[in-house]
Amino acid sequence: MSKAKKKILSDIAGICCGIAVLATGIISVAMAPKTAAAAESGTAPGTVLAVAEAEHTGKGVARQVETMSGVTVLHAADWEEKYPEIYASFMKNQENDEIVDYLKEYPQLVTLYEPYGFSKCYGSARGHFYDVNDILETGRPHAMAQCWTCKTPDFTNLVNETGPEVYQYSFDDMRELVSEGISCYSCHANDPGEITVTHTYVIEALGADFEKVPAADLACGQCHVEYYFYPGTGVTSLPRFDLETMHPDAILDYYNNVLVDENGLGFADYTNPRTGVRQIKVQHPEFETFLGKGSIHGSTYTCADCHMGTVIGESGTAYPSHYLTSPLENQALIDAECSKCHQDLVSEVRAVMEKVDTRTTEISDLLVDLTEKLAVAVESGEYTEEELDAIRAIARDAQFYWDFVFVENSEGAHNPSLTNECLDKAEALTNEALGMFTA
Repeated sequence: MSKAKKKILSDIAGICCGIAVLATGIISVAMAPKTAAAAESGTAPGTVLAVAEAEHTGKGVARQVETMSGVTVLHAADWEEKYPEIYASFMKNQENDEIVDYLKEYPQLVTLYEPYGFSKCYGSARGHFYDVNDILETGRPHAMAQCWTCKTPDFTNLVNETGPEVYQYSFDDMRELVSEGISCYSCHANDPGEITVTHTYVIEALGADFEKVPAADLACGQCHVEYYFYPGTGVTSLPRFDLETMHPDAILDYYNNVLVDENGLGFADYTNPRTGVRQIKVQHPEFETFLGKGSIHGSTYTCADCHMGTVIGESGTAYPSHYLTSPLENQALIDAECSKCHQDLVSEVRAVMEKVDTRTTEISDLLVDLTEKLAVAVESGEYTEEELDAIRAIARDAQFYWDFVFVENSEGAHNPSLTNECLDKAEALTNEALGMFTA
């Protein structure tokens, strides 16, 4: 079974710090006349509203977290009594408990990510309920606390209340301060009536463009985003300065030419010991892909519109479901919204996903071939360092574009145009590098 099929239930999921977890999609409804009218007309409990009927705060501008404010985290259970239906839908995320072993599904990864942690343990996403379990049970040891960045509001709040020095805490010391995975604080900062961006690195990276992004997209984009840990400090950072520079080309340029070390070398997450290629490990860039150039729905829908949905509760009033799922698994949403344009959304999207999965796998085979040929060339002594470095540079860029697609969890559904653009570049660069070896 393909990655696309196995990931249907979690196709918006991210893989933070080397393990797959869902990030943030929590949103709150501002009860509006349309909602009340729906209740008065006898709309049945459990009905999913069309997007136009679901007026909520996710369409507006998000708040920015207030740091050094002295607040402590209110956890999900603290809100159960006041918001029972939302809480129940949030807890339903524990049903998303399947883990796919990508190293078995895609054995090429053992070579492409060598010797990085992803080459040793790489599992697919599960629901928020398992965030803490997953990071503790992963097959890769963690040394520093920054790997808690998108796993728990306890870490986020500690950074906001203490400062960036928290990133220098040990992983185990932070573990003693963690009580639950991603929950209400992550997207609301203890104020259920508002969406608040609590991860300050997103605020800093977007700058003046912050208000251009719908609140619901920012809530999810705090973690479903390409990021890196700043060398030396370990601070979680984004490789851009605004919306314009979140295109893959600009991100690659940032890593190659802006974030350089004292020797003038571009940023690298790891170096392949056999080839000497300084590789970039891309992290789940759903935000960049969905809102990027060529996106069909990025300007009309938010993450929450498709992955949450607004439901009529038992009382007859609407509430935002906090059960995060693929729209392909939400037939009520398809009937209420997607069917307006799509005759068979599931078949259409799965066709895109299957095509992207097939092509991504084919290019990964080419990259493995490139890696092995480069390793042999290094060992042979028949090439100068200048010749090897030229091949290494192209191999690095090629794998970046491939990885930008492989770890973006929609399998092309979020933005087929940008996805195919990246695959085209990955394939062309790989073939260019392969052509640089002497017969």
